This record gives sequence, structure tokens and C-alpha cells, in this order.
Amino acid sequence: MSVTAADAPARARRTRSRRRLRAQATPYLFLAPVVLLFLTFKAYPTLYALYLSLTTRSGGQDVFVGADNFTRLLGDPLFWQALRNTVLILVTQVPVMLVIAVLLAVAFNSALLKGRAVLRVSYFLPIVMGLVAYGILFSALMNYQDGLINFVLDAVGLPKVPWLADPFWAKMAIVVAMTWHYTGNNAVIYLAQLQSIPTELYEAASVDGATARQRLWHITLPGLRPALFLTVVLSTIGTLQLFDEPYVLTNGGPDNATLTIGMYLYQNAFQFFDFGYASAIGYVLTAIVGVVALAQMLILRRRSR
Repeated sequence: MSVTAADAPARARRTRSRRRLRAQATPYLFLAPVVLLFLTFKAYPTLYALYLSLTTRSGGQDVFVGADNFTRLLGDPLFWQALRNTVLILVTQVPVMLVIAVLLAVAFNSALLKGRAVLRVSYFLPIVMGLVAYGILFSALMNYQDGLINFVLDAVGLPKVPWLADPFWAKMAIVVAMTWHYTGNNAVIYLAQLQSIPTELYEAASVDGATARQRLWHITLPGLRPALFLTVVLSTIGTLQLFDEPYVLTNGGPDNATLTIGMYLYQNAFQFFDFGYASAIGYVLTAIVGVVALAQMLILRRRSR
């Protein structure tokens, strides 16, 4: 009897200890699947790519070559051409797309516009279309001989445009396709941000005699600043990784005029099976994206103060 009484406090302590341990371990058990997936599909491939970027394949084995793949990039004219093509598409397409998205969002938010719900859906629909499907669609629209766009140009007396065969127009074809595909997505983000701007500001400005342009400049655009910040950064990162549109529309041609860094990485990895060089390109691309995104964040944050 005395032994049982002496053991009771010890059993109670062990019970409390087990309960505390279970309570502390429960969050980690729920997190375990996510952590396992992250380690398997994110951390391991990232670290393995870093290892590959320091090797080259020779005699069926990975041979350590240090930074040779990175120094090879410096003298690779195709890499620099791909970088120039990517930057040119970036500085052309992103500003055009975001300006159109802002104008569409302002129009969709206006009570004067009839059928707003239908128009909102119609402009958002392109984003749900598969990349291959819309690539094929634009290939057909921009066909030199039978495309609808050239048919319309010919009908109004203008010369046909070699959209996919000329180096300049091939880039413009990609810009047009991307703008059509992603503008609605950005317009929806702006529209959501516009809902947070108090209507009293517009009413007070109207009473004070402000014109529509002045209300847009002094109320709407400042109110859209957080959404503008988000879309500029996301669009820039997405365009720097551009792959689908040039791959489907032009396959990097003509004469590598639409070859992007993403496509060049793909070609080295899965066409030339030079995984070490492709991994080096991937890490350089990651560094470029990180530097550009950080610079944009610092600039936009400074201007927002």
C-alpha cells in the first residue's frame, strides 16, 4: 500500500510529461508531410543542381570542373543573345500590359460602364486558357499567308506582316500574345485594390471641382500603389523566366531572335544533355531574378514613402 502511494506522484509526473511531449510534437507531425515534400522536391533538386553546375559529363561520369561552366557563360554569344532578347521583351511587354490593365480596371470599376460583369469575365478568360492552346491560336492568327490579322491588314490596304518569320516582328508577336494572356489577371488585381479606395475621396474631389484626369492621377493611382508594386515585381520575375510563349510560337526563331534564357536552359538540358551547363544557366538566371526583384522592391518602397 505504501509503495503504491509513493509511486502515484511519479506516475502523475510521467503522464503530464507524455501529454506535454504529445502537445509539443503535434505541430511537427502536421508539418512533417510539407517539410518532407519541400526537402524532396525543392531543397534536394536545388542542391543537386548546384552540384551539377560545378561538373561536366565525361565518360559517363560527372567530373568536377569548378567554376568552368560559369566562366563559359561569359564567352557564350548565344547566352548573351538570349539575355538581350529576354530583357527586350521584358521592358516592352510589362509596361504596356500594366498600363492597359490599369485602364481596364478603372473602366470595370466605373458605374458608367454597362455590362461590367460580362466584360470582367471576358477579360479574365484568357488566363485560364492553356499555354499550348493559346500558342496554337496565335500561331494561326499570325500566319503570314492565312492568318486573320494579315487578312484584316490586307483588307484595309496595309501590307502583310511576317509576324513569325521576321526577327523584329517575332518578338512583337510574343509581346502581343503575352499581353493578351496576362492583362486580365493584372486587371483583376487592380480592380480588387480599387474596391479599397474610399468613395468619399472621389466625392470630395468632385465637389472641389477635380476633373476625371486629376482624380485618376491624385486618388486612383496612389490608391493602386500596393497592387502596382506587387504586379511589377511578379511580372518582371515571370518574364525573366519566359519559356512557354517563344517555345510554342517561334521555337526561339527566326535565327534565335526569340531565344530566351529559359529556352536556352531547356535546350542545353534536354536537347544537348549538358546538365552541368544548364544548371549554371539556371543559377545565373536565379541571381538575375533576385537582383532585379530586390532592386525593384527597394526603388518602389522608397517612392511609396
